[in-house]
Amino acid sequence: MNDKMFVDTHAHLQWASFDNDRKNVLERAKEKRVTRIVNIGFDIAGSLKGIALAENHKGLYATVGIHPHNADKLNEKTVDTLRGLATNPKVVAIGEIGLDYYRNLSPKEVQKQAFETQLALAQELKLPVVIHDREAHDDILQTLLRFKGKIKGIMHCFSGSKEMAQQCIDLGFLISFAGTVTYPKAHELHKIAKWIDLKNMLLETDCPWLAPQAMRGKRNEPSLLPMTAQETANLKHIDVDDLAETTTSNAEEILKLTGAPCLD
Repeated sequence: MNDKMFVDTHAHLQWASFDNDRKNVLERAKEKRVTRIVNIGFDIAGSLKGIALAENHKGLYATVGIHPHNADKLNEKTVDTLRGLATNPKVVAIGEIGLDYYRNLSPKEVQKQAFETQLALAQELKLPVVIHDREAHDDILQTLLRFKGKIKGIMHCFSGSKEMAQQCIDLGFLISFAGTVTYPKAHELHKIAKWIDLKNMLLETDCPWLAPQAMRGKRNEPSLLPMTAQETANLKHIDVDDLAETTTSNAEEILKLTGAPCLD
């Protein structure tokens, strides 16, 4: 690893577990050449905190959205709030939005409605989306097909099949790899990482969760992203700097990242 920079396209540095050492977390990220980080919204409060962080630090960006766990909180007023927050120049996407049939913290039909409503908002605002999909592959695809050609975005922490990955790519989505790709038993994900073209890939931490295998069970943070990158590069039999260069370019393009690629 030499001089190529990384973008953590999916982090939650607004989470309370970072309150005591957030400055140090950012310094460690910079030392590991993670120079831009996108803090992902999951409810109104989380979106506001993500924006505040982005406004106070170069190299930080934000998304705004209602996570499927919180889908029952989405109403007309919430949508109007998201619409207003999305005008901030540091907001680069609507997300994370989608479906979660693993925990089902909101009823499925409520999740589906919230998902479609926010996809429509992204279409209206001409912003990409960040998709959360957990054990809801078929419904995610069916919904995205209805917006074919109208939105693009990111399949966050991809957990589907190779066939689903290709369908998502055909719909204009990039496939994002998190620390899960380093897990020894993630055989299907390993196959996808080997197969996928670099131009369709992104990297993320999803911190504070999903730390790479070497740190599994501990709090994840952006400075650990190069571990995920190295393992992904190993799977693809390429140099990690080539992976860094292309995934950074992909992130810049899909999220329209502007400004100096440098954390302060």
